Amino acid sequence: MHAAIPFPDIGPALFTIAVAGYEFSLRWYALAYLAGILIGWRIVTALMRRPALWPAGRAPMEPAGIEDLLTAIILGVVIGGRLGFVLLYQPGYYLTHPFEILRVWEGGMSFHGGFLGVVAAGLWFCRCHAVPPLQLADALALAVTPGLFLGRIANFINAELWGRPTDLPWGMIFPGEAAQTCAGIAPGTCARHPSQLYEAGLEGLVLGLVLLFLLRRGALKSAGRITGAFLIGYGLARGFVELFRVADAQYITPDNPLGHVIGGAAIGLSMGQLLSLPMIAAGVWLLLRSRRSAA
Repeated sequence: MHAAIPFPDIGPALFTIAVAGYEFSLRWYALAYLAGILIGWRIVTALMRRPALWPAGRAPMEPAGIEDLLTAIILGVVIGGRLGFVLLYQPGYYLTHPFEILRVWEGGMSFHGGFLGVVAAGLWFCRCHAVPPLQLADALALAVTPGLFLGRIANFINAELWGRPTDLPWGMIFPGEAAQTCAGIAPGTCARHPSQLYEAGLEGLVLGLVLLFLLRRGALKSAGRITGAFLIGYGLARGFVELFRVADAQYITPDNPLGHVIGGAAIGLSMGQLLSLPMIAAGVWLLLRSRRSAA
């Protein structure tokens, strides 16, 4: 048996209180979303207060309008993220348990669904308030990486979205089903990749530092450059981590143990990788477009 790290003693709720016979919990997952939204709000506000960062020394919108933007973004994240998870990852379960779709505080959000929700909300806001869409997208791209980092940390605390079995020294024994399902290994001793932490580091920390570097190099003056870099960076990071992450159960079969949705069982693409390809393509197009417009 290889050495492994036991999962830390952290529950999914920060605290629970009982009121009139009902229990109310503040879950780490919900706290991560709240903190990510508030941090993103502060980042966008700070960017709009620095017109020198933008083309022609003019910010795309006034800071006073960001509260309306925040409302639209929250709706886009929650509705898009939840519907994306329901439709792409567990449609069969939620078809038979429709009321559980509303229980977003328990986890189960799709980044790609949330991304599309934010795109829709952002376009609506830009149309209503005459804001340049690509400039707003650049600001939102800079604001989203802290939320990605916190969201993946919350996935880790929830002991969900764990990785494939590993004998590496940082393999972790997650509680519940994750520790019971490794072929040829005694139940309760299965060590897995902490893929949630891989994603937190790549999608949140590393990508955030890359975008900050581009910001300091004046990238906001070329509309779409920050957004393009974000789309490419996220798509590559997600595609890489999918190599170590267990696919969702509905895609795993005895003939397809890695849960590939396209290609063969041994070599193919997971749902996360497949959904990231259009993001990478759109990012490359935006980078090329920003270079032509700056020339």
